[in-house]
Amino acid sequence: MNTITDTELKLRGIEVLIAALGVVQAERFVSLILRKPFDYTQWPRDLWPDKSLEEISGLAMENWNRPTQ
Repeated sequence: MNTITDTELKLRGIEVLIAALGVVQAERFVSLILRKPFDYTQWPRDLWPDKSLEEISGLAMENWNRPTQ
């Protein structure tokens, strides 16, 4: 894994958000994150409380392998 600068990470992150959500929804997502303190390590636990790590990983892989539209 190559280490990238913080600036490059932020740029790539916003590019991914825009590609996945569109400009308006990406901006909305960032706004929601910045509204209050956000623990990105706790967020997945709260998002899928009834799923195991293996189930979440499986869902992520299914999404990754799904053809893009």
